[in-house]
Formats: sequence, C-alpha cells, structure tokens
Amino acid sequence: MSYPHGSCLCGAITYAVAGPLRPVIACHCAQCRKTSGHHVAATSAPRDAVRITGAVTWFASSAKARRGFCATCGSNLFWDGSGTHLSIFAGTFDGDPGVRLAGHIFCADKGAYYDIADDLPKAARDDPSLTTQVSG
Repeated sequence: MSYPHGSCLCGAITYAVAGPLRPVIACHCAQCRKTSGHHVAATSAPRDAVRITGAVTWFASSAKARRGFCATCGSNLFWDGSGTHLSIFAGTFDGDPGVRLAGHIFCADKGAYYDIADDLPKAARDDPSLTTQVSG
C-alpha cells in the first residue's frame, strides 16, 4: 500500500503518513505568513501515523506550538502543538495526497496585498470546526 509522503526541498527529511489526513486549511496568521512568506496551507494526521526520517529542526514559535523545518534547505514542514495530531504543510507532499483546501483561518490577520477570493469557509480567528485543536 502506498501512503501519502513528502520531503523537504533538498531531500534530507522525508515523511510518510499511514493514517487519515484532515482536509487542507489555509492559515493567514502573522506567524504563518512570516515563516512561509505568504500563508500556510496545512493538513494534519494522527501523530503516531506520521513517520519522519531525517533531522527536523524545531523552533518554539509560541508557548503553544513549535514549527519543524529542514536546517539545510530551510523548508517549512510541520506545525506541532500539544495534542494527538501533527500538522503537515501541504506543499511538501510528493504527488497528490488526496486532500483539498477546505477553508481559511485567521483571515483577520491576512496580508493586505492579497484577497481570499474563493467561496470556502472563512474564520476571522481559529475555528474548531476547521482545524485540529491543541490544548494549553
């Protein structure tokens, strides 16, 4: 069986997901914009279903979460808060992971240089109906 898989730009870090993926959600918060240069589009999977190979560098971006990236090429790969799921940046998948964009969060913080022009659900802040929630 072939599982959704991906990697960083240089290939030093790879991952495979042997479990269900949540639909992709675009986050427009200031932290996501600053770490990605735009907004982040991410899915998530149960933490124990994600197999990572290679040395992920983690940055504690807040008291609640950390962000995982490749120290060699700088690719942003993961967002990790407390809880059962690990968020995976959708642009890092190789091929079609089988999930699509389903909504937007933190729209009140979006960059002034772009519009969100689709008809998908939009939340001014976080939205528990769209994202995997973290505790703490």
